Amino acid sequence: MNVIDIRNLTKDYGKGRGVFDISLHVEKGLCYGFLGPNGAGKTTAIRHLMGFLKPQKGEVEIWGMNCRKYGAQLKEMVGYLPGEMAFPEMMTCRRFLNYMKKLRKIEITDYFSRLLTLFPLDTGMRIHDMSLGEKRKLAVVTAFMHDPDVLILDEPTSGLDPVMQEVFIDFIRSEKKRGKTILLSSHIFHEVDAVCDRIAILKDGRIAADFSAAELKAQKQWIYKVSFETERDYLRFIENDFLCTNKDPKRLSVRLMVDIDGLNQMIPVLSGLNVTDISEIPYTLEDHFMKFYREEEKVTVTEEQKEDMEIQGGVS
Repeated sequence: MNVIDIRNLTKDYGKGRGVFDISLHVEKGLCYGFLGPNGAGKTTAIRHLMGFLKPQKGEVEIWGMNCRKYGAQLKEMVGYLPGEMAFPEMMTCRRFLNYMKKLRKIEITDYFSRLLTLFPLDTGMRIHDMSLGEKRKLAVVTAFMHDPDVLILDEPTSGLDPVMQEVFIDFIRSEKKRGKTILLSSHIFHEVDAVCDRIAILKDGRIAADFSAAELKAQKQWIYKVSFETERDYLRFIENDFLCTNKDPKRLSVRLMVDIDGLNQMIPVLSGLNVTDISEIPYTLEDHFMKFYREEEKVTVTEEQKEDMEIQGGVS
């Protein structure tokens, strides 16, 4: 049973910005991951699911309900964690939580108490005085406090420290076991790899790949890091048509991805060069992602996007 349905969604902002003919389906009890750099279209798709935007083309539904037409009802039933947080800054944390409890019409529950144990807050502090990490924890508690069956999470761990990121990942795993249906947008490879059952890679507002976590683990690909003795050896190697996911001319080394045919082509080339080191690296979600942003396709991740993803354990 599909809980979330996006069919042929298009929202064109011009100059290649937006989302274009996106289709995806999230079954009950599964976690679906949107993976891509900033500007890939993840947040635009999520805002359609929350009923904030009207599609130019296509349909967006949760539980068979049109997200634009039934937006008010769905907002009561769905847990939404936005990428960009906005709070009434002069309220204390306690007053805001009490306000949200009244708005959600919920009482203090064991579940709510567990949230505050996992994501502790100084409830007497004004939101204006809270750090980004504290505000993110407040947003997590607010999104989950009514124990919704469907969760829409946009860059959920942005601003959390590494310890709290791991707490959040463990929490999402436990929510999946309880049968929650989750759509999670992120540019953090570890986060997506750790919790998602199915993953879509977004590129230029389109789904470049849609695959299950099991399919990724079954990929017959190898990653090698090769270092060369001289610049001449390095340059002769990169003249070949290998998929190099990283080139380091200063260290005279490359990182490349090959299948069995590529491996058979690479070995004879290396045998004619002076190689100082060669090592195999496990194939990861990051490597699969970089297949769709490789230099050979003349589609590159910008330096700013790389910087964003490196900070969170992303592109190398």
